[in-house]
Amino acid sequence: MRFVDIIEKKRWGQPLTETEIHWWIEHYVKGELPDYQVSALLMAIVLIGMNVEETFALTMAMFHSGATIDLSGISGVKVDKHSTGGVGDKTTLALGPILAACGAKVAKMSGRGLGSTGGTLDKLESIRGFNCYLDKETFIKQVDDIGIAVIGQTEDLVPADKKLYALRDVTGTVASIPLIASSIMSKKLAAGAEIIELDVKYGDGAFMKTADEAEQLAHMMIRLGEFCGRKVSAMITDMNEPLGMAIGNALEVKEAVDTLCGRGPEDFTELVLTGAASMLHQAGLEPDMQTGRRMAKEAIVNGSALEKFKAMVKAQEGDVCQIENTDLLPKASCVTPLTARKSGYVRQAKALELGRLAMEIGAGRERKEDTIDPAAGIVLGKKTGDYVAAGDVLAWVHHEHPLEKEWEERLYDAFELADEPVDKKKLIYKML
Repeated sequence: MRFVDIIEKKRWGQPLTETEIHWWIEHYVKGELPDYQVSALLMAIVLIGMNVEETFALTMAMFHSGATIDLSGISGVKVDKHSTGGVGDKTTLALGPILAACGAKVAKMSGRGLGSTGGTLDKLESIRGFNCYLDKETFIKQVDDIGIAVIGQTEDLVPADKKLYALRDVTGTVASIPLIASSIMSKKLAAGAEIIELDVKYGDGAFMKTADEAEQLAHMMIRLGEFCGRKVSAMITDMNEPLGMAIGNALEVKEAVDTLCGRGPEDFTELVLTGAASMLHQAGLEPDMQTGRRMAKEAIVNGSALEKFKAMVKAQEGDVCQIENTDLLPKASCVTPLTARKSGYVRQAKALELGRLAMEIGAGRERKEDTIDPAAGIVLGKKTGDYVAAGDVLAWVHHEHPLEKEWEERLYDAFELADEPVDKKKLIYKML
């Protein structure tokens, strides 16, 4: 089989066979295909697309490219969630402990961030001493014992995705529904959970720019999961503005802890409670979403969700004192308020630009080798629909180095103001 024939076949719009797809993935993981040829095929897929059968074949080829995690040694129902990413997305840090407090077993493998802010691992590592890398036996025992563990993906889990995603990231081939769906679901399937919930985002700060695109992606991933006997649900959520108020690693840990204490931002709390209700119902732990939501709220009110988070941090060698007193988390030496120059209503707090601005002061990575400053970031003072009087704080900037004038102007421009009242955005567009 010649790889150039596979490239040309896809270029002319013909579907690839299961054999061709498995041959491609097998030989690429072995290092027998050059990046420039694989890049050509990826671009053809972005432009031409893949049908359901091709996408399923690609998912399974990637799934079988390495080891899988056997969670059968964990008692109870094993659950996992995945977000397609966004600005200020710290959902795992609050949702996971709530689910664990309600009786689910949260076996979560997460990644690092490239772009606006850190990934879940970067956020957790802003807690002093937190260990994201447990061996499989320790991971399984921790989930069985306390109900939750969040770790980095092991090196032997879906190696095809590691190689392909690194190539897609530098060749402009990330935004493709078949490639995104197979990337996400191959990892979720390999991680072994029975119940999977997807938070598929759309808008300015997401890969999918419209709700329709996000829904297409969600339906594809649900079908892939069901093919493999997993229960998969999805939330379609708005990412035209950041989730919650905090953008930046330690700042987001604090906001997650605040949420577990019942004082989190309204939009983030709503997302977490709805996600928890859906997953508890899917897992058969509650008869319906209404009861699931009530149980999730109770886990916050009675403190059991916060205790689960503290138990996870302690088990993974993190400093629990920083959770009990979030003022002990990393702090920037400078906190600069950005105040409004005029009055009006916030039409949009632009997620993509706010994320880029946070990255530029150290909250995220532009390149994989960049170092994250755990204390850096932006905390919003106003969001869409809020009234702003001249002199009100639009945002607080947490930083180490002096802010450049051009950076500050871009931050002002990220807040679009209107003279007339603006409706608050609906965060959750649809449940699937």
